[in-house]
Amino acid sequence: MDGVLFDSMKNHAEAWYQTMGEHYNFTCDRTLFYMYEGSTGAQTIDALFVEQRGRHATPDEIERMYGEKAQCFVQLGPADPMPGADEVIRKVMANGFSRVLVTGSSQTTLIDRLGRTYPGAFDHEHIVWGKDCPIGHGKPHPDPYLMGLKKAGNLQPDEAIVVENAPMGVQAGKAAGIFTVGVNTGPLDPSILKNAGADIVLGSMQELADRFDEIVALQKQSTQK
Repeated sequence: MDGVLFDSMKNHAEAWYQTMGEHYNFTCDRTLFYMYEGSTGAQTIDALFVEQRGRHATPDEIERMYGEKAQCFVQLGPADPMPGADEVIRKVMANGFSRVLVTGSSQTTLIDRLGRTYPGAFDHEHIVWGKDCPIGHGKPHPDPYLMGLKKAGNLQPDEAIVVENAPMGVQAGKAAGIFTVGVNTGPLDPSILKNAGADIVLGSMQELADRFDEIVALQKQSTQK
């Protein structure tokens, strides 16, 4: 969702930086949170605690910090739809493909906008939320995408395509055995997505829309090897 359907990652990164860096004095910059993108908020907070304070975050710390981050995110204002995403969704729907949203987010502000921005594309039965995955089982663990396959109708990994903009999400898609498209909509070097395991790396959602038929054909070829 973030960085794929909505151009929201810059606000997420800013909210994380203001919360964890400026308020709680963790050593970080905004780009760091693009590397954590895709993991749940609880995992992000816990990872910072383990790396910089030598212990796991307590449930109370996670709840308090994630609440502050979520409030900061809302105050930064609504995110625009990602350019090209609407065209991708329309092509997905025109081909009769199932759609499942697999997000590390648990914030309802963007979820609630899905129906207004992409009418008919998603419903709540076809969403895997960050809160669905316990700590350690969000992205890059394969569980979010394995849940997604079940919600799509018990599909097999070779029947699906993952579209991801974050290295942890790419790792999760590949760990689930799914053909994974990396769409580099943020500031990271595209080699980071390739090194995470993406089968192909594109520069934007518009490029994915323009090359949609080619990508579907590549997925089919990959399953026949």
